[in-house]
Amino acid sequence: MPWPVALPPTLRFWHPACLIATWFGTGLLPVAPGTFASLAAVPLAWLIQAAGGSWAVLAAAVAAFAVGWLAATIYARRSGQRDPGPVVVDEVAAQWLVLALTPAEPLPYAVGFIAFRFFDIVKPWPISWVDRRWHGGFGIMFDDVLAAGYAVLVVAAFVALTP
Repeated sequence: MPWPVALPPTLRFWHPACLIATWFGTGLLPVAPGTFASLAAVPLAWLIQAAGGSWAVLAAAVAAFAVGWLAATIYARRSGQRDPGPVVVDEVAAQWLVLALTPAEPLPYAVGFIAFRFFDIVKPWPISWVDRRWHGGFGIMFDDVLAAGYAVLVVAAFVALTP
C-alpha cells in the first residue's frame, strides 16, 4: 500500500468523518493500521478507566461505536468501497469494549489487546460471515464487536485461571 494512503477524492483529512473514521490519521499508516489503532486505544482506555471506571470505558466504547458507524458510513460511501482499509474507528470501539470488561491491570490489558487483534484478523465464524455479508458503516463496526466478544471470553478465562 503506498504511503501516504490516498483519501477519497471527495473527503478531506480535516473532515470530521475522515478524522473519526481513520482515528485521527492512524488508519492512513501503510502497515497494520488496525493494530496501531487498537494499540492507540489501550492507553486511552486506561486513562478513561482511571477517571471514571469500567462504566466510563463502556460508555466510551458505545459512543465510539455510534459516532464510528456514522463516520464509517460516510467514508465508505465516498470511497466507493464496502470496507475501506483506512477506517479503523471500529478497532478503537471494539478494543474499548474488551477493556471495559477487563481488570485494569497491565497483564489482563495485554491479553485483551492480543486476543482482540487475533480474532479481528482471523475472523472465525460468525465474524467472517458478518464481514462478507453486512455492508456499510454498521457492518464495518459490527464484525469488530463480535471479535471483541471472543476476546472478552479469552480475558475472562485468563483472569479465572491466573492467581
